[in-house]
Amino acid sequence: MDETAMEHTADTRLAGYAKNIHSQFGEDGIIAKILEMLPERDHWCVEFGAWDGRFLSNTCRLIEEDGYAAVLIEGDVEKCKELKNNFVKFPKVIPIQRFVGFDQDRLDDILEPTPIPQDFDFLSIDIDGCDYHIWESLQSHRPKVVCIEYNPTIPNGLRFVQIKDFSIAQGASLDSLVDLGLSKGYELITTTRNNAIFVTKELYPLFGIEDNSVSVLREDTTWVSQVFFAYDGELMVAGANRSPWNGIQLDRMIRQLPGFLRGFPSNMSFIRCKMLGLWKKIFRLAHPQ
Repeated sequence: MDETAMEHTADTRLAGYAKNIHSQFGEDGIIAKILEMLPERDHWCVEFGAWDGRFLSNTCRLIEEDGYAAVLIEGDVEKCKELKNNFVKFPKVIPIQRFVGFDQDRLDDILEPTPIPQDFDFLSIDIDGCDYHIWESLQSHRPKVVCIEYNPTIPNGLRFVQIKDFSIAQGASLDSLVDLGLSKGYELITTTRNNAIFVTKELYPLFGIEDNSVSVLREDTTWVSQVFFAYDGELMVAGANRSPWNGIQLDRMIRQLPGFLRGFPSNMSFIRCKMLGLWKKIFRLAHPQ
């Protein structure tokens, strides 16, 4: 183990460096610490879906405080104008008005005409949906550090990836992104409430992390809901009981079996069993599969 790795062996809880300047869940401080620990840096970063370049940005602090060069990509015409105005005094920022895709307009294609290195320091992916597919499509560029959004309502251990369709916004589970990262030569090193941060497998030993499993590195499960049945048939909700997107209570969105029909059928009277059977028939007619 080299001196740099030895110096940071005990520094395994990167979440402790969380700090917001422009970011949402402490990413600014965590990213600064991670980049500080790299043995070599080229001081280039990329963010797309960049909006105005400042609001909930994971790269703005790097540009303004650390002098990073950046490629900032935004599809919306008006927001891209704001982005350009916000960084008019930063000549090393390259604003691009494009939508990043996974078949056409791939990130590799958009970055190719720019002077950015193939292994630039930092990439932020946050488009509320097809994040997984965008990262999967990245082939010729291999950033040292990748920060990518996961769906924070999905429990640990569950694999889910939305279909390749920009018209829907469902996202991907953290476990699925970890699987993708491993297939691309990346290791998970920390998480925030809705972002996972990876480094290339070559850099991973620098962080002295003994166990980078999701169950260890995901500390914030504030928005996770789990549903189960009690023995008496009541539907129970554990964890978050409100949708983080609209505030509606989960137990009001799920249809409960009427109280007098709950329970083990073997412990129910003949009449209750018949009523349960009738209710099931009516329910199936009303909700055909």
